[in-house]
Amino acid sequence: MEEKMYHYQYPHPAVTTDCVIFGFDGTKLNVLLIERGIEPFKGRWAFPGGFLRMDETALNGAKRELYEETGLKDAYVKQFHTFSDIGRDPRERVITIAYYALVRISEVKGGDDAAKAQWFPLDDIPSLAFDHDRILRHATAELRKQIHFEPIGFELLPEKFKMSQLQHLYEAILGVKFDRRNFSSKMLKLGLLTELEDKVTLANKKVAFLYKFNPESYAELKEKGFRLEF
Repeated sequence: MEEKMYHYQYPHPAVTTDCVIFGFDGTKLNVLLIERGIEPFKGRWAFPGGFLRMDETALNGAKRELYEETGLKDAYVKQFHTFSDIGRDPRERVITIAYYALVRISEVKGGDDAAKAQWFPLDDIPSLAFDHDRILRHATAELRKQIHFEPIGFELLPEKFKMSQLQHLYEAILGVKFDRRNFSSKMLKLGLLTELEDKVTLANKKVAFLYKFNPESYAELKEKGFRLEF
């Protein structure tokens, strides 16, 4: 009997990747969801994801799904948990390796499923398919934890941004309010920002400086054990 690659004599589960895609609209943290067009859970919203191909790693599978749904190739993608509860997918035994991605909403062009994709504010998420409600809770908790150790928030902002935009982003992720002067002072003392010559005029005719993230400074801080406390 001819033996075939990946064919076994014992049962084995299917593996999928699901990607929680976060974006920031300037005020609120948003999540990109896809309306399912087939059963199970037809018509319900879910995260971009799919079955892992035999010739790709889990990370490559997650990046492929991200590209197909958003058109982005170089977004920040991080694995945060594996979900293996029995019965989480009514079709068969399925284990999913979950990732979250941080993208700039303005750069999302939409891929093959663009007509079925929609951004939802994190505080107004519809009931999700499968166990994706649980996946979202895990992803949000991980994002809130990692923002103290990595400058992941900068992945959600334009390349050049105002200090107020950075503050609003951190407030949206952490669910808190910061004093404007204290927040600005802390960020500038860290040395993570480079102040630019570019300025913008606000509605009240005041002038605001623009900043960029300084990756070299972050690399130095990380070697010393970076942790951002508020």
